[in-house]
Amino acid sequence: MMRRSRALGGSWRVWKMRLVFWAGAAAIGAVSVGFAKAADAAQELFRTITHSSDLGYLWPLLMAPLGFVLCCYMAERYFPASQGSGIPQAIAARHVGTTAGRESLLSIKIAAGKILLTILGLLCGGSIGREGPTVQVGASLMLMSARIGGMAQANGLILAGSAAGISAAFNTPLAGIVFAIEEMSKTYHARVNGLVLIAVIISGLSALGMVGSYTYFGIANPGASSLADWALVAVCGIGGGAAGALFSSMSLYVSRRIRRWAQTSASPLQRKVLLAGACGLGVAIIGVISGGLTYGTGYEQARGAVEGNALPLMYFAEKLLASFLTMASGIPGGIFAPSLSVGAGLGSTAASLLGSSITLGAVLGMAGYFAGVVQAPMTAFVIILEMTANHDGVIPIMLASMLGYATSRVLSREPLYHGLSRPFEAEAIRASRAAGQKPASGHSV
Repeated sequence: MMRRSRALGGSWRVWKMRLVFWAGAAAIGAVSVGFAKAADAAQELFRTITHSSDLGYLWPLLMAPLGFVLCCYMAERYFPASQGSGIPQAIAARHVGTTAGRESLLSIKIAAGKILLTILGLLCGGSIGREGPTVQVGASLMLMSARIGGMAQANGLILAGSAAGISAAFNTPLAGIVFAIEEMSKTYHARVNGLVLIAVIISGLSALGMVGSYTYFGIANPGASSLADWALVAVCGIGGGAAGALFSSMSLYVSRRIRRWAQTSASPLQRKVLLAGACGLGVAIIGVISGGLTYGTGYEQARGAVEGNALPLMYFAEKLLASFLTMASGIPGGIFAPSLSVGAGLGSTAASLLGSSITLGAVLGMAGYFAGVVQAPMTAFVIILEMTANHDGVIPIMLASMLGYATSRVLSREPLYHGLSRPFEAEAIRASRAAGQKPASGHSV
């Protein structure tokens, strides 16, 4: 009888952990959908304001600097560790083997601040996306589930939450899994990847139950059939990789310089806020020059290119610069969607110059540039294939991704997200020591 009682007790503990894990994964899907709708509403309100009158296009010259200042101040003052993409924080949390360290980077408070400030950033014209923040939100929700359910495998659950976030944000379940293995973990572990798979499935079902099935960029099946098309593959792969390496290396260099510059002041917050305002003004000026094309995620521009509508020849450079200034400002917001938009613009320009298909150029440009920025070629081509439901262009997209990755590795040795994760890891280690917990010397799965 006592043995049966213990067995039932053990069984209840196991089922409690499973139920809490499943609930956490479902919550990630639901929150991702709500976040997406709120982000879209913020961008629509921004467009309404800027088109309210003949001089409405000048409103961002006021809105962006003030909005960036407010976002930066709130992030630094009330939601520390909410700055930037969110993916570096999730990576750093996996490297810190203490509860205090992980919770200084991933918590419900930080997740709430991340959502709020990303929406505010879009409302004032920032060139940011919601997909990276959704990774941090997903990891935070899963870490909370681990605490409630008494689950000890925190690092694996952070990985699962991150993958579920990417999957639900783009409706790309395979890309979520590949992203977790290639970018977040760098290794394969059957048990951990089982958690990832279950989390992606449940979060995906939750999101699909709310918004139905859809393809992020619609259906596009361009294939490479002519010599000009294969030349386009090479240009988008090598050119996209070089542009991605430029963005990545400049972002890492400038973020380090800004951090040191702010720390030499008696009032680091004041310097960061002033810099954010200056970056916001720069983003607004670029937006005015581009006719408003560079504001927000860039989704509409990228989708238009995928559908065959050529973008202005210099759009990719303007969007890249706007995204760089937004990242340098330190406000919360991701680079996933803006990077895809830059890549689509680069591919559109290359296709226009080579006399090839705009649709093919946009798809190849996204693959090459995104692989160059994040140096994760498998994630790049899988996410593009899923976003466009493309079956005819599998080999060209894979080749563009690999060329982009190889070019970027030659020009910039340090992957962007891992480079950006180091300051957050240092902060988490300090938080661990302040709490009297000894940080781990490495990270486990």
